[in-house]
Amino acid sequence: MAKYLLLKHYRGAPAAVNDVPMDQWTPQEVSAHIQYMNDFAARLEKTGEFVDAQALAPEGRFVRYDGEGRPPVVDGPFAETKDLIAGWMVIDVDSEERAFELAGELSAAPGAGGEPIHEWLEVRPFLTEMPTVTE
Repeated sequence: MAKYLLLKHYRGAPAAVNDVPMDQWTPQEVSAHIQYMNDFAARLEKTGEFVDAQALAPEGRFVRYDGEGRPPVVDGPFAETKDLIAGWMVIDVDSEERAFELAGELSAAPGAGGEPIHEWLEVRPFLTEMPTVTE
């Protein structure tokens, strides 16, 4: 088994087949989209492939160490940006192919008009060991 992160991006501009920005969806369309993802997670819980999932608020801040002990905090990411990380799901599956299969299925979550949005999901394996440097 290997863990993968399915990273869901919110795009403020169309980037998929049926990609109407979510702020233009009806409340029923938003509810149907969330229900699809919840049902998907529940099915993976039964197979033992679900680890965790969270939706993220569009508000956020950037923080970094400044070398002086007090980290600067700046605004961002901004809701006006074209691409925000909207949420993620962690799965634990037998193969990369299975991770791709599940990501493809999750990308079919309904959007405006109840049609699948066919959104792009970022699929990232968890680092299982530190990379080695060879010279």
